[in-house]
Amino acid sequence: MARNKLRRERSYHHGDLPSALIAAARRMLEKAGPEAISFRAIAREAGVSQTAPYNHFTSKEHLLATLATIGFRELEASQAAATKGAGTVNVQIEGLGRAYVRFACGHPQLYRLMFGVGMSNWRARPEVAKAKKASFRPLQEALAASLTTTRGNSAAAVEAATVAAWALAHGLSMLLIDGALDVPHNVDDAEMLAARVVAWLVAGLEAGAKSPAASPAAKEDAPLRRPRKRK
Repeated sequence: MARNKLRRERSYHHGDLPSALIAAARRMLEKAGPEAISFRAIAREAGVSQTAPYNHFTSKEHLLATLATIGFRELEASQAAATKGAGTVNVQIEGLGRAYVRFACGHPQLYRLMFGVGMSNWRARPEVAKAKKASFRPLQEALAASLTTTRGNSAAAVEAATVAAWALAHGLSMLLIDGALDVPHNVDDAEMLAARVVAWLVAGLEAGAKSPAASPAAKEDAPLRRPRKRK
């Protein structure tokens, strides 16, 4: 009892109760997933009254959306850091892939939450959508630089490449988190696998750049030809 009182006094003393509640919710999230989170549980974990969370969050979904937004901001920061000091664009892309998988495997429950697990409707949370979009900007910029350098691809081609890279990184992350691959459950091995997979993606992008006729984007950008009339 005295311990809870001390924690409560400490939380209020710091004057940052929302951060204390978010930290408590995040600990619970990684331990047992979003389903285990409740206002009563996080209040107990943070050492405050059961009504304290209602002063800062309108609902459990509001709290989960806040956690997801924080997750995407952290992902964005890790992606931005992965491109610093990288020599070539391809090295940047490889670093982005490795950093993405490292983040997902290092925070599996948070990562699941970021993509909607435990939420009824992510589309109703514009702050989450905005943070999600920003987190993929470093990848989009790296691919834009790579494709524009090789053959001046259009915005549509860059967008398609970004979606392909995102799908690859996200799919690999989920396979690793779910234990679907025969890979030791540690971040280092997951990162090495990500490096090999991303290298395959980069090789494919380079091959596509050398063969414009084989590129769907190139066909899309090519002028339309009228069919010949039969004589």
